[in-house]
Amino acid sequence: MCARHRPTMLVVDDDPGTSGLLRDIFQQEGYDVTLAERGDEALALAPARPFDIVLCDVQLPDIDGIDLLRKLKRASPGTAVIMVTAFGTYETTIKALSEGASDYVRKPFTVQEVRLTVERAMERRRLQNQAAAAGGAPASEGLERSIIGRNPAMVELFKLVSRVAATKSSILIQGESGTGKELIARTIHQGSPRSARPFVPVNVTSLSESLLESELFGHVKGAFTGAIERRPGLFVEANHGTIFLDEVGDMSLPMQAKLLRVLQEHELKPVGGNETIAVDVRMVTATHQDLEELVRAGRFREDLYYRLNVVSLRLPRLRERPEDIPLLAEHFLRRFGAASNRPLTGFSAKAMAALQAYPWPGNVRDLENVVERAVALAPGSIVELTDLPDKLIMHAHTGARGRSEGQAGMTARPSLDETVRAYVLEILGEVGGNKTEAARVLGVPRRTLYRMLERYAAAQGRKGRTSRNVSPVP
Repeated sequence: MCARHRPTMLVVDDDPGTSGLLRDIFQQEGYDVTLAERGDEALALAPARPFDIVLCDVQLPDIDGIDLLRKLKRASPGTAVIMVTAFGTYETTIKALSEGASDYVRKPFTVQEVRLTVERAMERRRLQNQAAAAGGAPASEGLERSIIGRNPAMVELFKLVSRVAATKSSILIQGESGTGKELIARTIHQGSPRSARPFVPVNVTSLSESLLESELFGHVKGAFTGAIERRPGLFVEANHGTIFLDEVGDMSLPMQAKLLRVLQEHELKPVGGNETIAVDVRMVTATHQDLEELVRAGRFREDLYYRLNVVSLRLPRLRERPEDIPLLAEHFLRRFGAASNRPLTGFSAKAMAALQAYPWPGNVRDLENVVERAVALAPGSIVELTDLPDKLIMHAHTGARGRSEGQAGMTARPSLDETVRAYVLEILGEVGGNKTEAARVLGVPRRTLYRMLERYAAAQGRKGRTSRNVSPVP
């Protein structure tokens, strides 16, 4: 946008008090403000005079605000649209953001609130225009729509992701395994001016330290045994794009120092090489650990922590957002049903109740796997309780029995050892039998896990059989 250009704004609201207030606020800010009371007026004005920004009420006398948003974005994709609502339902907010709204404000709003919201939208539009001029995809076109939820924490997360995507800031994503950290990272990349460039994910825990250094920074021929040719490395592959380091808290201190140098100097040295290579990479990292605690314990560099944690995003556990379980389950059902040409129509009441009652230690990934399995095994058009894994059926039955017995004054429950055993085997099954990963999720040393599994195996041998509800110990 030219420095002399007077920004244009369209306010669409049938309340003269609200529209008049917004006109007065932004005329003082230097905007050329036009008012419209109806959706059809806005649609007539938009093509003739493309606006920089539109403030649009959700409830209009002739058209739903979300429908108007869609039509405005089709007519003028570069226009930033902010939704104004007195209702503030989370479903409406998610719908508006997923349809391309830059942001939203709730009535009654303060002058400072609406002013800051417009400033953020205009800054994001400026960055999008810069990206388009440089040949990249506009950020608004890349936002992935797979972030599903009506939970308030998820709504605020969606808003924050849409704001930070267009910036250059480093992002730290925190959350348990399976909460969707890589999905958020991909969404940030897709909504950024770098979206036409590579997105390169790296799981730190999947590589040894020596291999991680070579993978990230590359190596020259002969740098070590097996280095038969030069390899550029993932930072070079991600140049002008985004690199996503998952479980960065597991990185060793020497590797942290090398990563810090790349972030500070914007250059790297391949393993065994002397020359430096300039790189321009946006850094998105993720961890299930408390990095501040690791800093206090001397296991994570404080200077690197502050480099990575410019913007922090926290993903809630699935059990913290139970209202989102039906939405996610239906989404996965449609996706896997379409992929396998088995268009199932839904879940029975008992099946859905079991899904909502389960604590989901593996979070969204765990739920996704359960629904994929149900799509493969369900004989009918609806997923029944019996189509779910035994662990969910058992939890549904024991939960119902526990409530019934509690009401009747009965106390029969599984022993502590039985409960711990079931949980350990459940986690082991969710990570595909990977004992190192299972020990990490459980928060115990690997040797402790091995001893527990040996004890369970010995107990199974004495019984001479395996319970149908618990998988055999790997």
